[in-house]
Amino acid sequence: MFPRGREIILGIGGGISAYKSCELLRRLQDSGYLVTVIPTRNSLNFVGKATWEALSGREVSEDLWSNVHHVPHISLAHKGDAIVIAPATADLIARIATGRSDDLLTSIVLSSTAPLILVPAMHTEMWLNPATVHNVALLKERGVHIIEPEHGRMTGNDVGVGRYPEIPVIIDEVNKILSNQADLRGIRILISAGGTREAIDPVRYIGNSSSGIQGYSIAHAAVSRGAEVTVVSANVSLPNIEGARTIKVSSALQMNDAMVAEFPNTEICFMTAAVADVRPKKPSREKVAKDSLHSIELQTNPDILQALVASKTGQIMVGFAAQTGVDGLDLARSKFSRKGVDLLYFNDVSAGAIFGSEMTEGTIFDKEATEITIPATSKLALAHTLLDMALGKLKLDHG
Repeated sequence: MFPRGREIILGIGGGISAYKSCELLRRLQDSGYLVTVIPTRNSLNFVGKATWEALSGREVSEDLWSNVHHVPHISLAHKGDAIVIAPATADLIARIATGRSDDLLTSIVLSSTAPLILVPAMHTEMWLNPATVHNVALLKERGVHIIEPEHGRMTGNDVGVGRYPEIPVIIDEVNKILSNQADLRGIRILISAGGTREAIDPVRYIGNSSSGIQGYSIAHAAVSRGAEVTVVSANVSLPNIEGARTIKVSSALQMNDAMVAEFPNTEICFMTAAVADVRPKKPSREKVAKDSLHSIELQTNPDILQALVASKTGQIMVGFAAQTGVDGLDLARSKFSRKGVDLLYFNDVSAGAIFGSEMTEGTIFDKEATEITIPATSKLALAHTLLDMALGKLKLDHG
């Protein structure tokens, strides 16, 4: 359902320096990137498929004709925020320059609109050959990023230009090229998602219809922009967002404990979860017989949002209000002024609208007393809008 984090497609060309890309993969992961390795068939003579799968934790394929029904070259092209090819051999550079797509990697390159970053590595004679010089110049004209090879020792006793660059140099260049996609780098974001369940007995509970899609959309958007993300997730049947830390909870009390513990180490907090207002005062340890289930004594749950706002030390707080009926907008305005949050998103969930959908529409309130109408849009698009607004407030508050 969701793309996961800042995705790098790491292409491996068929050169001896392919082994150095094992370290590059690790350092990309350390920098917060999620990496899918696509080796050329020739590169597997140097580093095998099992190694790439073990290091990346993902399935690795070099075959254009496997899983054809998934159209892998298109799906992977859409998935990657950038394609890094290291080492880029003379042959691979030539094929990319002429637009060939005769294997999985070059088909992904031809299908992608993401930044393409090549890390050439080859013997000096090949690097300085007029054909390679022409191909590199042509790719630069097309906007391809070339990280120039270094001068040093090659295989055997050869010394010259063409050596695989040092890993920190490559990482720095990748970060610079993708800096516009990492405006939340170094910012810690806490998100509550889903809906709490309050046990009546081991079988029954008081719950709600929240699916967690909005919270997980914010988590994905934040991770993809470089943030350090923690999701406190209540009863959600969605896959965890890669690159985010997920804390599973069930009840309002469990969510309260997790949010209170995580909040001090947070810059921006999104309270998207639908938290039950009440819980059974004395949940039964055994299933209650139907004939005995006449009434349930309830008690109030903690107001997590209010407690977090009261303990703020500079955090930006974003609340959510799901209401029904003609007075829903007025109720949201009242909640916004009462809760003291920096931003609040309201949507009308009458007749089950919004719940379980990837689309949303509503109104954003902020402290400047402005109301922004959000027409029908995806929850992922709303996530980026809210992140932009929260980041602007954070920067304003911290100068």
